[in-house]
Amino acid sequence: MAALGLGSAAVAQQYPNKPIRLIVPFAPGGGTDILARLIGQKLTESMGQQVVVDNRPGAGGNIGAELTVKASRDGHTILMVSASYAVNAAIYKLTFDPAKDLAPVTQVASVPFVLVSHPSLAANNVKELIALARSKPGQLNYASSGNGSAPHLAGALFTLMTNTDMVHVPYKGGAPALNDVVAGQVQLLFSTVIQGVPFITSGKLKAIAVGSLKRSPSLPQVATIHESGVTGYDVTNWFGLLAPGGTPQPILSRLNSEIVKHLQSPDLTQRLAAQGAEPIGSSPKEFAELISKDVEKYTRVAKAAGIKLD
Repeated sequence: MAALGLGSAAVAQQYPNKPIRLIVPFAPGGGTDILARLIGQKLTESMGQQVVVDNRPGAGGNIGAELTVKASRDGHTILMVSASYAVNAAIYKLTFDPAKDLAPVTQVASVPFVLVSHPSLAANNVKELIALARSKPGQLNYASSGNGSAPHLAGALFTLMTNTDMVHVPYKGGAPALNDVVAGQVQLLFSTVIQGVPFITSGKLKAIAVGSLKRSPSLPQVATIHESGVTGYDVTNWFGLLAPGGTPQPILSRLNSEIVKHLQSPDLTQRLAAQGAEPIGSSPKEFAELISKDVEKYTRVAKAAGIKLD
């Protein structure tokens, strides 16, 4: 047993011995990408090896996840995911087992969704949006970061709970979706607060409501969908890190301790707060439980909305 303990310690001490690839399964500029670059910079500083962000968008995040599953189990490839990872497990026929083929490291942050629109939309709050959507069934549309993404399910849940008919327009990431809403090509988007606040502040987007049960500290003047009459509506995005399944426990523990340490630092806490994100820094077990809980929730939503993807 002593020998095993020394072996585990040696593995952790030797890691990392080359650059770490941090896969982001969405396009650059979205909330997942922004957080990955913040975390990557901190890990580069503390672990002595460059952390290289590798954007691999497509299939609602599954392309990046599949690449991570196939990577060497030595901790030199890790994956930043959002709540879309739980959505994918609920509705996709995946080529891998999300519960076994990828190992939770930690939940990095929790970020509310904010429902935003192009400024020209003739609705300024949830009540007005519902009335407008009901008067024009099938004529309003909402963008998302991809089929089966968390913003997609957020929109689907909204239409179900408000008895409205709006068209879903999928993109290959949060950034291109947001850009088309800013340009007026699409009318609505469930954006992360991280991504949306700068555009709301500049007047390029209009904040309709926040998707969490409580108001966001970044947008205290914006009501929640729940308090606006859609009682019980609650969709919050989260971000976390995964490694290939079978990655040695000492390496997972090292990654967890490094990231949690940074998330507790005043510097990163302030930078995340400025982006509208609440730092978490959970244990691998706690992160696994969060994923399982959201898989169950999104399975129910997808079934009710008739969403089924291959």
